[in-house]
Amino acid sequence: MTSAVPETPTARRPDPDRPRLPWPVLALALIAVAFFVLPVIGLLWRVPWTDVADVLGRPAVGEALWLSVRTSTAAALASLVLGVPLAWLLARIEFRGRSAMRALVTLAMVLPPVVAGVALLYAFGRRGVFGQYLDEWFGITLPFSTPGVVLAQLFVSMPFLVVTVESALRQTDLRVEDAARTLGATRWYVFTRVTLPAIRPGLVAGVVLAWARALGEFGATITFAGNFPGRTQTLPLATYLALETDPDEALVIALLLMGGSFAVLVGLRDRWLDATRGVAR
Repeated sequence: MTSAVPETPTARRPDPDRPRLPWPVLALALIAVAFFVLPVIGLLWRVPWTDVADVLGRPAVGEALWLSVRTSTAAALASLVLGVPLAWLLARIEFRGRSAMRALVTLAMVLPPVVAGVALLYAFGRRGVFGQYLDEWFGITLPFSTPGVVLAQLFVSMPFLVVTVESALRQTDLRVEDAARTLGATRWYVFTRVTLPAIRPGLVAGVVLAWARALGEFGATITFAGNFPGRTQTLPLATYLALETDPDEALVIALLLMGGSFAVLVGLRDRWLDATRGVAR
């Protein structure tokens, strides 16, 4: 009769399904996490919590908040209308100069925002390449106006949607679309009823990224649209102005921006992952 030998810690094998990082990699990862967490802690530590309600109740802050919500939402919707067809073109159509077009579209992601504002000024300003005709023929002046804010936000935010949606389109199975066309479906029907539902997770992610980027835009907005309260002064611009006159107000506005963006991104992140798993199945 053999006796059972108790299992010793040295006899246990590591779980092969559980990833294990080398200690140097784990240490660097923790340093990276701290790099992002420490500024948030610093902001939360300096916020005058007793004055938060008073600052948020100020008319100037309310105007900047409402303007930011309106313009960033308009920029995100415009990105959706213009960016999805552009992403489809880049993902599905082979043509000469496609790489150059993709580089031009994504240029705004790496371009300094102030440079983007200057470029917009010389394109859509009253003496710009295109803006002069808007002024002469239609009496439309975009710089230093609320539509100018939307235009600046659109320029810097739409590339995020285009890149995300293009990646989603490249991962879809074209055989499903081909099958729908062989059954008599029109191209528009296939695009709206087959392609768009298939890339819905990427579409939602692209819209959210575009909205968040538009909400936090500063450089292109102040250069192209100016900083006029009630008309072009968004929350980032109000933060910059308050930092010189009322640091407590600047901290509260910064907290509002950070908290709102964080809540929306986290809330939609779970739904996006769930939708992605559903598509994968």
